[in-house]
Amino acid sequence: MKGRCACGGAIYDLMTAPMIVHCCHCRWCQRETGSAFVVNALIESDRLHVEGPIELVMTPSESGQGQEIARCPDCRIALWSHYPTAARRSSFVRVGTLDDPAACPPDVHIFTRSKQPWVQLPAGTPSFADIYPAREEVWSAAAMGRWRAMMAS
Repeated sequence: MKGRCACGGAIYDLMTAPMIVHCCHCRWCQRETGSAFVVNALIESDRLHVEGPIELVMTPSESGQGQEIARCPDCRIALWSHYPTAARRSSFVRVGTLDDPAACPPDVHIFTRSKQPWVQLPAGTPSFADIYPAREEVWSAAAMGRWRAMMAS
Protein backbone atom coordinates (compact mmCIF):
# COMPACT_ATOMS: atom_id res chain seq x y z
CA MET A 1 0.00 0.00 0.00
CA LYS A 2 1.27 3.42 -0.90
CA GLY A 3 0.67 6.77 0.76
CA ARG A 4 1.88 10.32 0.75
CA CYS A 5 1.60 13.75 2.23
CA ALA A 6 -0.46 16.51 0.59
CA CYS A 7 2.42 18.02 -1.39
CA GLY A 8 3.92 14.68 -2.47
CA GLY A 9 7.30 15.45 -0.92
CA ALA A 10 7.05 12.46 1.44
CA ILE A 11 5.97 9.17 -0.08
CA TYR A 12 5.79 5.83 1.72
CA ASP A 13 5.02 2.17 1.08
CA LEU A 14 3.65 -0.32 3.60
CA MET A 15 5.65 -3.41 2.67
CA THR A 16 3.15 -5.74 4.41
CA ALA A 17 -0.40 -5.47 5.69
CA PRO A 18 -0.78 -3.72 9.06
CA MET A 19 -0.88 -5.78 12.23
CA ILE A 20 -4.15 -4.07 13.18
CA VAL A 21 -6.12 -0.92 12.35
CA HIS A 22 -7.47 1.21 15.22
CA CYS A 23 -10.11 3.90 15.07
CA CYS A 24 -9.45 6.09 18.11
CA HIS A 25 -12.19 8.37 19.40
CA CYS A 26 -10.28 9.98 22.30
CA ARG A 27 -10.39 13.75 22.74
CA TRP A 28 -6.64 14.03 22.12
CA CYS A 29 -6.98 12.42 18.68
CA GLN A 30 -9.99 14.61 17.95
CA ARG A 31 -8.04 17.74 18.84
CA GLU A 32 -4.90 16.67 17.01
CA THR A 33 -6.69 15.77 13.77
CA GLY A 34 -9.49 18.32 13.89
CA SER A 35 -11.88 15.43 13.25
CA ALA A 36 -14.15 13.08 15.19
CA PHE A 37 -11.53 10.30 15.28
CA VAL A 38 -8.29 9.07 13.75
CA VAL A 39 -7.76 5.77 11.96
CA ASN A 40 -4.26 4.32 12.43
CA ALA A 41 -2.74 1.26 10.76
CA LEU A 42 -0.12 -0.25 13.07
CA ILE A 43 2.94 -1.65 11.29
CA GLU A 44 6.54 -2.45 12.12
CA SER A 45 8.66 0.56 11.19
CA ASP A 46 11.12 -1.61 9.27
CA ARG A 47 8.20 -2.54 6.98
CA LEU A 48 7.53 1.14 6.19
CA HIS A 49 9.65 2.32 3.26
CA VAL A 50 9.92 6.11 3.07
CA GLU A 51 11.08 8.38 0.26
CA GLY A 52 11.58 12.04 0.99
CA PRO A 53 12.22 13.99 4.16
CA ILE A 54 10.31 13.42 7.40
CA GLU A 55 10.36 15.63 10.46
CA LEU A 56 9.68 14.01 13.85
CA VAL A 57 7.74 16.26 16.24
CA MET A 58 7.12 15.37 19.89
CA THR A 59 3.57 16.19 21.02
CA PRO A 60 1.50 15.56 24.17
CA SER A 61 -0.86 12.61 24.42
CA GLU A 62 -3.66 11.58 26.76
CA SER A 63 -1.38 9.06 28.49
CA GLY A 64 0.99 11.86 29.51
CA GLN A 65 3.88 10.03 27.82
CA GLY A 66 3.62 11.92 24.54
CA GLN A 67 3.92 10.73 20.98
CA GLU A 68 6.35 11.42 18.19
CA ILE A 69 4.60 12.43 14.96
CA ALA A 70 6.26 12.02 11.56
CA ARG A 71 5.36 15.01 9.38
CA CYS A 72 6.31 16.26 5.96
CA PRO A 73 8.56 19.28 6.64
CA ASP A 74 6.96 21.20 3.75
CA CYS A 75 3.17 20.69 3.97
CA ARG A 76 3.24 19.57 7.66
CA ILE A 77 0.82 16.66 7.12
CA ALA A 78 0.97 14.05 9.90
CA LEU A 79 1.83 10.68 8.31
CA TRP A 80 2.37 8.39 11.31
CA SER A 81 3.12 8.37 15.03
CA HIS A 82 5.47 6.53 17.34
CA TYR A 83 4.19 5.82 20.86
CA PRO A 84 6.31 5.03 23.94
CA THR A 85 5.44 1.32 24.26
CA ALA A 86 7.36 0.34 21.13
CA ALA A 87 9.00 3.71 20.39
CA ARG A 88 10.31 3.87 16.82
CA ARG A 89 9.98 0.11 16.29
CA SER A 90 6.32 0.58 15.35
CA SER A 91 4.48 3.18 13.30
CA PHE A 92 0.81 4.13 13.60
CA VAL A 93 0.19 5.19 10.00
CA ARG A 94 -2.63 7.67 9.40
CA VAL A 95 -4.94 5.71 7.09
CA GLY A 96 -6.21 8.92 5.50
CA THR A 97 -2.74 9.47 3.98
CA LEU A 98 -2.92 6.18 2.05
CA ASP A 99 -3.64 6.40 -1.67
CA ASP A 100 -6.49 3.93 -1.00
CA PRO A 101 -7.71 4.48 2.57
CA ALA A 102 -10.60 2.07 1.99
CA ALA A 103 -8.03 -0.75 2.03
CA CYS A 104 -7.65 -0.36 5.81
CA PRO A 105 -11.02 -0.34 7.57
CA PRO A 106 -10.87 -0.33 11.38
CA ASP A 107 -10.49 -3.67 13.14
CA VAL A 108 -11.40 -2.07 16.47
CA HIS A 109 -12.77 1.21 17.85
CA ILE A 110 -11.05 2.49 20.98
CA PHE A 111 -11.83 5.14 23.61
CA THR A 112 -15.42 5.31 22.43
CA ARG A 113 -16.47 6.98 25.71
CA SER A 114 -15.60 10.26 24.00
CA LYS A 115 -16.87 9.49 20.51
CA GLN A 116 -19.07 12.12 18.98
CA PRO A 117 -22.76 11.28 19.48
CA TRP A 118 -23.47 11.39 15.74
CA VAL A 119 -20.80 8.76 14.96
CA GLN A 120 -22.38 5.34 14.47
CA LEU A 121 -20.11 2.37 15.16
CA PRO A 122 -20.48 -0.57 12.78
CA ALA A 123 -22.09 -3.70 14.16
CA GLY A 124 -19.67 -6.56 14.55
CA THR A 125 -16.53 -4.43 15.01
CA PRO A 126 -15.17 -4.62 18.57
CA SER A 127 -15.25 -1.37 20.54
CA PHE A 128 -13.85 -0.35 23.91
CA ALA A 129 -15.09 2.64 25.88
CA ASP A 130 -12.45 3.37 28.51
CA ILE A 131 -9.41 1.28 27.76
CA TYR A 132 -6.84 0.41 25.18
CA PRO A 133 -7.68 -3.29 24.91
CA ALA A 134 -5.17 -6.02 25.62
CA ARG A 135 -3.69 -7.12 22.30
CA GLU A 136 -4.78 -10.68 22.95
CA GLU A 137 -8.41 -9.51 22.99
CA VAL A 138 -8.47 -8.16 19.44
CA TRP A 139 -5.29 -9.08 17.54
CA SER A 140 -4.93 -12.15 15.35
CA ALA A 141 -2.38 -14.82 16.30
CA ALA A 142 -0.26 -13.81 13.29
CA ALA A 143 -0.29 -10.15 14.35
CA MET A 144 0.65 -11.12 17.91
CA GLY A 145 3.61 -13.08 16.54
CA ARG A 146 4.73 -10.07 14.52
CA TRP A 147 4.41 -7.81 17.60
CA ARG A 148 6.48 -10.16 19.74
CA ALA A 149 9.18 -10.41 17.06
CA MET A 150 9.27 -6.64 16.68
CA MET A 151 9.53 -6.04 20.41
CA ALA A 152 12.33 -8.63 20.70
CA SER A 153 14.39 -6.86 18.03
